[in-house]
Amino acid sequence: MLEDELTVNIRHRDGVAVIDLIGDVTTFAEEKINNAYRQVTDKGERYILFNFRQNDYINSAGIAILIGIVTEVNQNGQRLAVSGLSPHFQKSFAW
Repeated sequence: MLEDELTVNIRHRDGVAVIDLIGDVTTFAEEKINNAYRQVTDKGERYILFNFRQNDYINSAGIAILIGIVTEVNQNGQRLAVSGLSPHFQKSFAW
């Protein structure tokens, strides 16, 4: 997948800001993921869900981006959940 093929959508469901990550989560995804997180944070969202159901690939740079988001979530007193991870990545994200 090319760097510009990652799509990040924000939607709301039952008081939760859902951030859909569609495509590869690599270093090229950093700006899109961080922008989505900032958008929901700026709107005062307390509950955030990263949806990986349409995610094709996550590399170490992508994991580093997500760890940075976890750090910010903790600093901001928010709650973060993830869904749709493959069994392999469920082990990696057992926070």
